[in-house]
Amino acid sequence: MSEAVGTPESGGAKEQERFLPIANIGRIMRRGVPENGKIAKDAKESIQECVSEFISFITSEASDKCMKEKRKTINGDDLIWSMGTLGFEDYVEPLKLYLKLYREMEGDTSKGSKSEQAGKKVGALNGQPGSSFNGM
Repeated sequence: MSEAVGTPESGGAKEQERFLPIANIGRIMRRGVPENGKIAKDAKESIQECVSEFISFITSEASDKCMKEKRKTINGDDLIWSMGTLGFEDYVEPLKLYLKLYREMEGDTSKGSKSEQAGKKVGALNGQPGSSFNGM
């Protein structure tokens, strides 16, 4: 990364607060590399910044929609709408399905987390029994 924005050394602790935890980023990234593969720290930091910016971008569009509609709460449908509006149409239908399955699982937490259960259902629908929802 060209500058140290958001690193504690640069005095950007406030900036760092808007980023997802680097450990979580690394854990997600490791799913996509071979078992013996390694991921450089700067690669994790770059993805951390990109993912955080992407979330902010999508959320900001959804927030604008809610303000125009005089609503205070952004919901999953708003986020999916903003993704379609911002050019991520290919993700809209899979996310609608995931959100539907997630909502069906609300209240039934006896078999693991709701997102794990919904992911398994989506994976099964894609011919991957027991798999997590991991790809659009």
